[in-house]
Amino acid sequence: LDGFALIQSARIRPIRVIRVLFQLAERLRHSFAKGALFMFVSVVIPFHNCEAYLAEAIQSVLDQGHAPLELIVVDDGSTDGSAAVARRVGAAEHPAGVAVHYLWQEQQGAGAARNRGAAAARGEYVAFLDADDLWTPEKIAVQLAALAADPTLDAVFGNLEQFLQPGLDPALAARYEYHQSMNGYSAGTMLIRLAAWQRLGGFTPGLRFGEFVDWYVRAKERGLHDLLLPQVFLRRRIHGRNYSLTAADQHIAYVGVAKAALDRRRAAAG
Repeated sequence: LDGFALIQSARIRPIRVIRVLFQLAERLRHSFAKGALFMFVSVVIPFHNCEAYLAEAIQSVLDQGHAPLELIVVDDGSTDGSAAVARRVGAAEHPAGVAVHYLWQEQQGAGAARNRGAAAARGEYVAFLDADDLWTPEKIAVQLAALAADPTLDAVFGNLEQFLQPGLDPALAARYEYHQSMNGYSAGTMLIRLAAWQRLGGFTPGLRFGEFVDWYVRAKERGLHDLLLPQVFLRRRIHGRNYSLTAADQHIAYVGVAKAALDRRRAAAG
């Protein structure tokens, strides 16, 4: 854990050592109680111009209370102040066993940014969260327990619920049953073993919409063994600028994903 490195430093004052030891003890106690002791989790948050929501998304990860954990925030070529938010969080003091890393790339899309973060992950498990969404507090603990109970599982999903950002246009808000829980087959509800992620492959770069559906279909074709849990793990923010809500070509994109899957099946059949 990062805390042990701090303790070993001769420059750390005794009071700092005591505080680090206390933080380690508390996090180990929490992890042990949840059956997730020493399960190293990497969390990837891709973002592009998400200054208004990024800090809240990051906090929902830190509020999981799990250690060891690394948070990898991937800046997909932002031009607003979201990079400053990410750097500020990275420079802040975090509990023992928690590290925050900032990566930058030219804008390539959310799928490519997730791939970049996953490639840098050092944990045994990897999870993803969009910068405008939130996790519920027990997500990691519940999903780790499910994976520990069944070593044959590659990944665990859960449900999601939508919520309205205050001030959202009422006409747009009326289109969504935003309080209802729904099956959450999405990147934001998934916790996957890193070895399985590496075996199954990442998101297809360049897809502007439907990148998770494309990934999931390919992963199932390659033998993904997954479980959908009934708990709500993701709160999806509806704020009017969600690409999946405003993209005029989303249906065309889904047709492209379906065609690609059909082409693969035809090629496999010879």
